[in-house]
Amino acid sequence: MKKNEKTSMSKRRATVAAVLCFVAAIAIAGTYTFNDYRKTQKNELAKAEEKSRQKETKKDNKENSDLTRETGTSKVKSENTGSSTKKSAADESTVDEKNESDGTGMTDQSEQNGTGTQATAGKSHNINFTEDSYILWPVNGAVIMSYSMDKTVYFQTLDQYKYNPAVIIEGAEGDQVLCGAPGIIKSIDVSAQTGTTVNVDIGNGYELLYGQLKEVPVKVGDYVEAKSVLGYVSQPTKYYSKEGCNVYFEMRKNGQPVNPVEYTADQD
Repeated sequence: MKKNEKTSMSKRRATVAAVLCFVAAIAIAGTYTFNDYRKTQKNELAKAEEKSRQKETKKDNKENSDLTRETGTSKVKSENTGSSTKKSAADESTVDEKNESDGTGMTDQSEQNGTGTQATAGKSHNINFTEDSYILWPVNGAVIMSYSMDKTVYFQTLDQYKYNPAVIIEGAEGDQVLCGAPGIIKSIDVSAQTGTTVNVDIGNGYELLYGQLKEVPVKVGDYVEAKSVLGYVSQPTKYYSKEGCNVYFEMRKNGQPVNPVEYTADQD
């Protein structure tokens, strides 16, 4: 009997020991599993935080980049606006300087060439001289020397024979010298031979030149009508001292002298 009880007791102990071992094994396995779970959760949380930081970093970088581009664009626009303002100011300064040169934007050179405001205004008038048009005699007086380009004529003061591209008309000092046709004052020059000489453009390549003048009231670019006063008879130059006071009257067509007598009409 005792022997059977011992055997039964041993079996119970063995069973309890087995159960305890099984429970211990389960506990140990559970502990490891729980640790692994916590570790996994911790890793996942770390990854999520890292991902969140990366997103925040990208967002900050993008915002900084956008701000930089906007700042740069604004700067460029500002610089361009500044350049435009400077350019406009420079242009206005140039225009002001040009206008200050003579008050109208027309330089002395343009006046000498018969161009500019006055000349343009004059061109709106009728300056259309043709082969059938007539010119008026510049001064009341006899012809001292006739036009002659086919043979030479005698010049008393020079004591020589020369071609004469003009008509030399006698006049008294101070007599008015009148324009022969409507035109624009092309030039006013002073030469040793003909003294103060006024050149009038009467259109279509025709020009009238009046020499031996003084007290000229017109200027380059002026529009003049027929019978307008161009000046007054002056003392003769040394080239015409023996001929006396006179008006040098020359006519040109396309730069070549022509006989003005062929185009003259009696004065009214």
